Formats: sequence, structure tokens, C-alpha cells
Amino acid sequence: MIAVSLFKGKKVALFGLGGSGLATALALQAGGAAVIVWDDNAAAVEKARAQGLEARDLRAADWREISALVLSPGVPLTHPQPHWSVALARASGVEIIGDIELFVRMRNAYLAEHNLQSKDCPFIAITGTNGKSTTTALVSHLLREAGCDVQTGGNIGTAILSLEPPARGRFFVIECSSYQIDLTPSLNPTVGILLNITPDHIDRHGSFKNYAALKERVVANADTAVISVDDETCRAVFARVDKALPVSVLKKLPAGAYAQKEELFYQGRPVASLAGIASLRGAHNAQNALAALACCRALDVRFADVGKALQSFTGLPHRMEEVGRKGHVVFVNDSKATNAEAAAPALAAFEAIYWIAGGVEKEGGIESLRRFFPKIRKAYLIGAAAADFARTIGGAIPVVMVETLENAVKQAAKDALEDNTKDALEDGTRRDAVAGKARETVVLLSPACASFDQFANYGARGDAFRQLVAALDDY
Repeated sequence: MIAVSLFKGKKVALFGLGGSGLATALALQAGGAAVIVWDDNAAAVEKARAQGLEARDLRAADWREISALVLSPGVPLTHPQPHWSVALARASGVEIIGDIELFVRMRNAYLAEHNLQSKDCPFIAITGTNGKSTTTALVSHLLREAGCDVQTGGNIGTAILSLEPPARGRFFVIECSSYQIDLTPSLNPTVGILLNITPDHIDRHGSFKNYAALKERVVANADTAVISVDDETCRAVFARVDKALPVSVLKKLPAGAYAQKEELFYQGRPVASLAGIASLRGAHNAQNALAALACCRALDVRFADVGKALQSFTGLPHRMEEVGRKGHVVFVNDSKATNAEAAAPALAAFEAIYWIAGGVEKEGGIESLRRFFPKIRKAYLIGAAAADFARTIGGAIPVVMVETLENAVKQAAKDALEDNTKDALEDGTRRDAVAGKARETVVLLSPACASFDQFANYGARGDAFRQLVAALDDY
């Protein structure tokens, strides 16, 4: 735990008692603050009390005595309207911050106290509309392969204040969501990584302009910025940021990192190949790998064999995760693809796809995925979005309305395994008669939807898919 001593002897209010909220409250308490916590969920309040925290309704608090409101990132700060706790804090002039801001201030205080530079205790902040979790995991993996002391947290699932405290030679690799960035005014990483910016979370930020501006803050005050220049918004950010390394999977660059198919280059020289690395399939993963390698170069981290370091990366659960093979068919769990933009990389990476999609539909549906329809042999639609998805698909590809994930796995597996197309090969690939390329036959769960109609979250959905695949009868 990082004991937060910034508010020692002072009162701090905290709203939002999920995993990171509880960890933050305990870190503040350990640092000597008088912490008052609350949540709109009664069960969360009772859980906090069981941990020895003072829980009482912040509506009855004397806000003149409170030094800061620490807000959980899931709680609206501005849109669609500020949460009532935010309104109370603002009315009394109380600053509103999040747990990453507390970490940033503690790290800055540690560096100042020990007369150290940022690079002596590196802080890597990673964001992007898509790919940030994989890149966070990959940066952490590469640093560990190089023998570094690494702490990984933030939006990837581990509360940042539950990590080990700052120390010389300790690397912090932190995934930052737009919600978290909004609560981190002092963000100043050693390396900031910006992967991409496409419309998302507009309901929480009011406009795409606001959302993009938040993402830019990860690189704006970084000692070194690593920025993909493959989308228009990020190119504009790159033009505004000093000390930036560009990354591209679309074109050769005179400086920075770029990919040509599966070959990765840095400053014009080949550095590694992704050929045969199942956990890093597709152009989006080439982008993630380039950003991770550029980050390591910026930190002057070296490897005995960078190729082997990449090959040993197992990837993330629920993100293009291979969970089984039967005959010539590969089963891939991409449950983390909760919108069309997130589903696109998997659909781009595979051929001869038996696609399981559906759930709680996001704005825009799957219209943007139409370009991938020629690669899809059949779609198996589940959940609340099934009827809308079927209307979008129309007659472009065969559709089966299967309602549940269990039905989808059984039917998709049967159809894929019985597909006797002549180019099916025993090693799980297909041969493209025109281009001569080997192509995998895939049963792909990439729902392009939230999971909440049938599952608690995307992780539960992915776990169910894995179990259903394991339970399939041998054909």
C-alpha cells in the first residue's frame, strides 16, 4: 500500500466505495487523514464500515472542514450532470481529485525529498480509446523481462494506491481512463503513451472535443511522449507536444517506431518480428507493441533478446485470447470488445470467422463493422441487441438468432467443424487460393456490446465462453 500522508491531520471526504475507492480510503487513513466515506449503495457502505472506515452521509457533513473530495472515477464529475457530492464540494470550494492524483503527488513528494529525477522512479501513463490494457500489460511484461522492479495498476484492474510505494529504480506502469484523467490535474509521467482517440464516453464528457482534450493530458506534460499518428486527432496532438516519439502501423517514419506487416522498426532499423506470436495478432497489436518498445527505448531499458521477450507475452484475458482448438477450428475469446470500435481489431485479424455477437447495444450499433462482413461465414446473435444487429446485417451474411451464449457456442462450433471447404488444413489454418495466405478458421466471441443483459460484466461473459468451449464434445 502507498500510505497517503498528504492530508495528515486533515479531513478528507471520499465518495464511491468500489475496489479502488476502498483502497484509496484505507491509504488515506494509513497516512493519517480523517477520512469520511460514503456511497449510494448501502452494501458498499457496510463493507467500508467492516474495514474500520468512518462511513456517513456526506450530505450531512460540514464541508468547511473538508480539505478534499476524493471521487471514484465511475462517479459523474461533469456530465450528464455532476453527482450531488461534486455539487456540495464545489459549493464550498473543496478540490475534487482521484486516486491517481494522490499517487502523482506522493511520487512527486518522494522525488523531491530524495533529490531524484523522474527517471529514477519512472511513471509510465498509458491511454487510448482502445488497446490501453494490452499495452499496459505488455510494457510491464517487457520491463520485467529486462529485470526491472515493476508495479502495474490503474484502470487495468489493480487500484493504484494498493501498489508498493515509490522507490528508486521502481517502475510504475499505469493505465489511465478518461474518467481517471479528469480527476488528475497534476499528471506528469516520465513517459506518456497515447495510442488512439475515437469517439467514446461522450455522455460522460459532453463532447468529443472534451474527451480528446482529456486524453491529450497524458502526453502534454510527460518528459517523453509516445503518440500513434495513425488517426487524425492523435496527429494533431503530436503536432502540439514537445519531445514526442511517433508510432505508426500505416507508414514508414523517418523517426520513431513503425511496422511493416509483422516487422517492427525503431528509428529506421528492424528491432523485432511479431510473426507467430498469437497474443499479438493484428495491426492493432503491432501498434501496442511499437508503443511498448518505444517506451522502453525512451527509458533506456535494454533486452538480451527483445524478440524472445515479446514471444513470452501471453496477452490479456478476454482480449483476442485463444481458449481452445478443435480440429481445424480456433476458439477466440474477445469478450472485452464491448463496442463496435473494440470489436474491429479481432474481425480484422482473422479470416473465415464464425462470429458470436450481441448483448447490450452501444450507440451506433455495428454499422461501422460492415467492411468486415465478407470475412464472416455466419453470425450468431445473442442478447438484447440481436434483432437490431440482424437488421443491420440484412442479407450480407447468414444469421442465426441463438439468444444465449451457450446456444451460440454449440451451433458455431458445429458449423465451423463441419465446414468442409477444400482449403481447410489440419493445423488450424485455411489456404487462400487467390493470395496464397494461411488463414485461421475461428469461432470468435467479439460481442461489440456490453454484457449486462445476461452477465455481470465482460469478464464473466468471457469466462462462460471459455468454459463452454472446454465442455464441447469432441467431434
